[in-house]
Amino acid sequence: MVPRSLLRPTGLAAALVAGALIPCAHAQRLENKVAVFSALDKVTATIKTLTVPLNETREFGALKVTPRICYSRPPTEQPKTTSFVEVQEVQLDGQEKKIFSGWMFAESPGLNAVEHPVFDVWLTGCEEPSNPVAAAPPTEGAADGAADAGTGESSSDDLPRRRVRR
Repeated sequence: MVPRSLLRPTGLAAALVAGALIPCAHAQRLENKVAVFSALDKVTATIKTLTVPLNETREFGALKVTPRICYSRPPTEQPKTTSFVEVQEVQLDGQEKKIFSGWMFAESPGLNAVEHPVFDVWLTGCEEPSNPVAAAPPTEGAADGAADAGTGESSSDDLPRRRVRR
């Protein structure tokens, strides 16, 4: 005879079985062609938007910002925008010094932003997805309209309805 305590699944065992039965849902990641940053000059208190194509460099004061990749999600998913960025500082003698190389997260700008004594740079978004079809939100009724457009026939839903008095 087996004790009843061994027949009941424990909380951990039940969670493992449930996790194995539920398929993982991974959000689609969109690659973009342009990264968008905000940059702050602390001396003049000006904020500038930097729109930088991938693998190109834009200057902001003494900083040179070069995004290498920019990922986002479709509008139907929870936002998550990330970019791998390299930032160099042009020093007074003309030498360039790498001050940042890593991932920036638009939803957590304080996590990995460039903090410089004079300048701050942080990711705000990505633009121009490589696959614009995947980035567009689904349109409702597009399939129904396309099916009826080629036939030239009207369905019973298109006819005017008559009122019946009771």
